[in-house]
Amino acid sequence: MALKVFKPMTPGTRGRVDLCRDELTSARPEKSLVSKRKSHAGRGAGGRISVRHQGGGHKRLYRDIDFKRDKHGIPGTVKAIEYDPNRSANIALIYYADGDKRYIIAPKGLQVGQKIMSGENATPTVGNALPLKAIPVGFTIHNIELTLGAGGQLVRSAGASAQISGSEGDYVIVRLPSGEMRKINGRCYATVGVVGNEEHMNVKLGKAGHRRWLGIRPTVRGMAMNPHDHPLGGGEGAGKGRNPVTPWGQPCKGYQTRNKRKTSSNFIVSRRKKK
Repeated sequence: MALKVFKPMTPGTRGRVDLCRDELTSARPEKSLVSKRKSHAGRGAGGRISVRHQGGGHKRLYRDIDFKRDKHGIPGTVKAIEYDPNRSANIALIYYADGDKRYIIAPKGLQVGQKIMSGENATPTVGNALPLKAIPVGFTIHNIELTLGAGGQLVRSAGASAQISGSEGDYVIVRLPSGEMRKINGRCYATVGVVGNEEHMNVKLGKAGHRRWLGIRPTVRGMAMNPHDHPLGGGEGAGKGRNPVTPWGQPCKGYQTRNKRKTSSNFIVSRRKKK
């Protein structure tokens, strides 16, 4: 997907870079696969903000995505490639031979009219979903299950991909986008290919209002706050004499927050690459 650069006719278009969405083939979603999406503005069940800087934004309908890819042995045809306001990747509408319709994350190179399949006997081509043990070493994959039958949880954003690096008993070693090497049960499913819309990372919104349309509220620097609002607040000058922390005092650069006794640590072969 190509990029579109705007002429500086207004301050908002000066420096703006957007996507040229020529590969999208449908402007309206499938009615049977959408539902209402209520905005909670970052508030939990108790009504208190648990995720800051969220709220407002344009109304959206949620597209029900098939992360499980459990239509085993039933061929499907790509009917349309569509935009999804809830994620960075595009989605593909699939018509299955039994009459069912589902959305999947659109991998790079998927074309309208192409046939796809999921199951152990499917060929490892772009868009097909197979168990990890059935995918050859070196292939790129996305939408990877961590728990058998739970649906894809890893590698779902635009331009992301993982790689099959080897096998060890019942487990397959996968190299994740972060560089981490992780063992995953070989019966867990993944989709072959790279997630499409890889130019999404180069988009420049151009103005603050565009972020508000996306439901992102402004972020105030801790340095600009008063002492009772943030540990870095108050004082004269830029230097506060301490390392960056969150408003609650937890270090936020290089501080390890993962629980050392987490059982899933046994499946990590090597950590992500060091910078």
